[in-house]
Amino acid sequence: MSPRHIWAMTRKEIHHILRDRMAFFLVIISPVLMLVLMSYALAVDIQHVPVVVLDHDRSALSRAFIQSITAGDDIDLIAHVSSMDEIEALLMRGTIKAGIVISPAFTNDLLSFRGIPIQIIIDGTEPSSGGFAAEHIGLRTEEFINASLASQFQTSDLNIDSIQPIDLRIRTWFNPSMKSEVSVIPGLVSMVMGFPALSVAMTLAREREHGTMEQLMATPISRLDLLIGKMIPYAIIGMINVFLLTLVAMALFSVPFNGSFLLFFALSIIFLFAILALGIVIGVFVHTQPAAVGLSFLVIFFPGFFLTGIFFPIVAMPEIARLEALFLPGTPYAVITRGVFLTGVGLDVLWPHAVMLVFLWLVFTVCAALFFKKKLG
Repeated sequence: MSPRHIWAMTRKEIHHILRDRMAFFLVIISPVLMLVLMSYALAVDIQHVPVVVLDHDRSALSRAFIQSITAGDDIDLIAHVSSMDEIEALLMRGTIKAGIVISPAFTNDLLSFRGIPIQIIIDGTEPSSGGFAAEHIGLRTEEFINASLASQFQTSDLNIDSIQPIDLRIRTWFNPSMKSEVSVIPGLVSMVMGFPALSVAMTLAREREHGTMEQLMATPISRLDLLIGKMIPYAIIGMINVFLLTLVAMALFSVPFNGSFLLFFALSIIFLFAILALGIVIGVFVHTQPAAVGLSFLVIFFPGFFLTGIFFPIVAMPEIARLEALFLPGTPYAVITRGVFLTGVGLDVLWPHAVMLVFLWLVFTVCAALFFKKKLG
């Protein structure tokens, strides 16, 4: 390798990025823009689910129960209905996502310690909202029962602990509020950081389209120097994106950053070279920029969305999908981003993922050099 040749190639690529508005937008603006758009679209906490209540009991206790489960912004009580037919009509029109039916024996059964007779009807055409409403109502119901029966035990000189042998206490670490954006956004960082790889694949295709690749190969620069020289500018821009994306995640979405930024930055550099090497492998096999875009989405972005563990746990995937996920740079990097952002772990925990990124970097670089030689030899 010749540092002089690599610098010459790097300088040429930097000039191209600064001259080409599309390339500049793709490598600088696109990652931040995609992180913001995808965060708003995918990392959304469900709120304001519309429900109605059919209260057959119509007692002070049932009214207190209704007030308890509809407090806050999670569930919106839009009406009290008088029949099941009204609930069915509202569900069919999509006006509500759930209906709560309170039995006429609600008060008597509750105060007699026979349970709490309610029925929850949810809209199965939108399981996320209906399921959220059912889960929310269930949790609020448990809280209401405990609060109501505790006062009964006090007046009866009974101890609530005597009939509750199980003391279940749930504590959530790293994301106590259970906000989806806190969990999803660090993973999304690993996906939007793939845009430089798309750019470098398009660059190689553009060189072929314009006939400048053969001119470059006629110079004394070696193939490896050419590939490394093309990677370095996009790696530098990717480093800038590391700062920008971290700032956006923390400032705009209040995602905590509990680890070492220096460690995160160093591991991000390794990821950048690994993903850029994969982009060059793609660029080696295509001859047009549209083909480079299409193949990049098929190889980098679509698998990055489904197979890197951002939204679906890898352990739940079929064996062949888990094997494919191992060879995606986004898979170990998603673990790194979540580990550094949320749990604050260090290199003692993340080193296997760093080693995997280095391995993928070397494998993709060697493959790019070998196939590049065959294509242009």
